[in-house]
Amino acid sequence: MVDYNEIQLDLIFSALGDPNRRAILTQLQKGPVRLSDLQTPSSMSLTGVSKHIRVLEKAGLVLREKRGREQICGLDIKALKQAGTWIGEQQRFWENRFDQLDDYLQMKKEEET
Repeated sequence: MVDYNEIQLDLIFSALGDPNRRAILTQLQKGPVRLSDLQTPSSMSLTGVSKHIRVLEKAGLVLREKRGREQICGLDIKALKQAGTWIGEQQRFWENRFDQLDDYLQMKKEEET
């Protein structure tokens, strides 16, 4: 099994847990955007958006670049891939366990008849 940095995964899932941050990530799927152009469903202030961007940066989901007086934010999919891989491994593990349980229950049912 792949050895993950658990702290990084915690940061990723925590960042994804907020609907405003997910909305920001959705906007960034279309390409880099100026920080001042990012909008959230709750129409928060630029300071609020900036705080969400910092959380996303810390989780490795967003890259921020300063160009003159503007800050440009872009999506960094490496962290999303890491989380997706972890979720996929969990899914395979549990599907395997459920298949084993199904086989066991089928065997018990056949023994009874």
